[in-house]
Amino acid sequence: MLDMKLIRNNEQWFKDKMATRGIDEKQIDELLALDQNRRDILVKVESLKAERNKVSDDIAKMKRAKEDASGPINRMKEVGAEIKELDEQEQAVSAKQHDLAAHLPNIPNDDVPVSLTEEGAKELRKVGTPREFTDFKPKNHWEIGEKLGILNFERSAKVAGSRFVYYVGAGSLLERAIYNFFLDQNTDAGYEEIIPPYMVNSASMFGTGQFPKFLEKKAGFEIADSDLTMIPTAEVPLVNYYRGEVIPEDKLPVKFTALSPAFRSEAGSAGRDTRGLIRLHQFNKVEMVQFTKPEESWAALEEITGQAEKLLKLLGIPYHVITLTSSDMSFTAAMTHDIEVWMPAQNCYREISSCSNTTDFQARRAKIQFRDESGKLQFVNTLNGSGLAVGRTVAAILENFQNEDGTVNIPEVLQPYMHGMKKIEKQDLF
Repeated sequence: MLDMKLIRNNEQWFKDKMATRGIDEKQIDELLALDQNRRDILVKVESLKAERNKVSDDIAKMKRAKEDASGPINRMKEVGAEIKELDEQEQAVSAKQHDLAAHLPNIPNDDVPVSLTEEGAKELRKVGTPREFTDFKPKNHWEIGEKLGILNFERSAKVAGSRFVYYVGAGSLLERAIYNFFLDQNTDAGYEEIIPPYMVNSASMFGTGQFPKFLEKKAGFEIADSDLTMIPTAEVPLVNYYRGEVIPEDKLPVKFTALSPAFRSEAGSAGRDTRGLIRLHQFNKVEMVQFTKPEESWAALEEITGQAEKLLKLLGIPYHVITLTSSDMSFTAAMTHDIEVWMPAQNCYREISSCSNTTDFQARRAKIQFRDESGKLQFVNTLNGSGLAVGRTVAAILENFQNEDGTVNIPEVLQPYMHGMKKIEKQDLF
C-alpha cells in the first residue's frame, strides 16, 4: 500500500513512476478524485459535528431558561441525519479508494531500469564459467532424471495431473540434502529458522500483496468454503508473523528463513516450461525474509542477495545477477535482483532466486511498525529472497554435473548430506 499523502503532494512524480510500471495516469486521477471527495466529506462532517455541539449547548441553555427548544431540537435531528448520510458516503468512497489503491504497485527505485517489458534488465555481475561440453551434448535435466530413475513425471501425472513430480530414491535424498544445506547456511548467517503454516487467510495474502492480484489472475489455490489459500511462497506467512504489531526497535533487523512447499496454479503460464522442474504447481523453496529500519533496507537487499549467491558459489554452479526492469519485478517490489543459474542444455541462464526490497509497501498493508528513538511509530521495511528454489537447484545440478554415461556427480558440499554419496547412478525401482 502506498502513502496517500506522498501521492497527493507529488502527483506528477508519482504518475511518472507508475507509468514505468504500465499504470495509466487515469487510475491516479481517479484515486486522487476519490481522496479529495473523501476529505471534502470529512470537512462537512466535522462542520456539522461542530454545529451539533453548539446547538446542543443552545438547547441546554434554553431548557434551563425554560424556553421553547423545539426548533433547535428539530435542527439537531436534521444534523444527525445529515451526519449519518455523510458517514455512509464517506465509507463507500473510502472503500472504493482503498480498492483502487490496493491495485497500485510499489514505487520503483530510481536505479531500477525502466522498461515496459523484461527486456532491458541490467546485469550486475557474472560468477563462474559455464562448463564446456566437448565430448557429448548435455541433456535436459528431466531426461537425466527420468533415465536415472530419480524423477518420475509419468506417475505424478497419473496421480495429480501435469506439472507435478515424484522424486524417487537418490532424487528424494538430493532434494532433502539441498534444502537442509540451504537452511544450515542461512541459520549460520543469522537467520532464525521457522516452520510456518502452509495455508494462510486472505488478510495475510493481502498484507504481502498477493491479493487482490492473485485472485484476479487465478494464480493460487484457494480452499473452497474457507478463507484459506495454499501459500505461493513462505514469504507470506513469514512477513505476516508480525502483522498488526509493533516490533521493538532494538530487535531490528529481524531475519527469518523457512523451508516450505509453494503452490502456484501458473494459470497465466500456459505452454511455458511444461516439462521438467522449472514451473511446477508444487515445489519446495527455502525463503529468507528481513524486517529492517527504512535507512537500512538497501544494504539489507545486497546482504540477502549475497547470501543467496553464497549458496551457489558453494555448490559451484555458474550464475549471474540482474536487476529487473520496472515492469518485470513483482507488484510489491521497489527493486529486485534476480539470480539466474546456467543451464547447459538450454544454453542460457534461468531464474533460481528473486531478492526484493519492498520498502514499506508490505508493512503498510500488513500494519507492521516500530517505534523510533523519538517515540514516533514508523513502518518497517520488508525484504524477501529465495535461498534458494530447491527444485530448480536440482535441475541445475543435474545439468551442470552430468556425465556422458548418464550419471551425475554430487557437489562436494552436499556429499555429507547424502551419506557420503559422490555420484548418482541409475537405480532400478519398478
